[in-house]
Amino acid sequence: MSTRGTGALTIIVGLYTVLALAAGGRASVQLADDPGHAPFAYGLTAVAAVVYVAGAVLLRRSSERARVAAKWVCIGEFAGVLVVGTLSLIERDWFPESSVWSIYGAGYGFVPLFLPPAALWWLGRVSHERPSAAGGGK
Repeated sequence: MSTRGTGALTIIVGLYTVLALAAGGRASVQLADDPGHAPFAYGLTAVAAVVYVAGAVLLRRSSERARVAAKWVCIGEFAGVLVVGTLSLIERDWFPESSVWSIYGAGYGFVPLFLPPAALWWLGRVSHERPSAAGGGK
């Protein structure tokens, strides 16, 4: 098995895990405290937490099926960050409180904006290495 890219994978999965915990905690507190104040933003934060958990789990798996699923999760996540980021700038009334993806993840150091492309880059590298590195294993 190839060890190329395992450091990058560790960082990427670590960031997904941290964001999952941060978004999950934030959504839990917001929804428990005052769910009616900003239901759209709070709901998006909860969705983001689920996406980050899925990303972390799928990226760690070595099967081709998991890698394909991870790719689609990352693509959907990136689209979500771009759409929510843009809407949070255009439709400010929809976001009386910010979500994880508001203003492209500004509240999280823009990590939500850069993490999906980084994960897709890693998945692309691994898919090119896969046939010779894994020996066809599942």
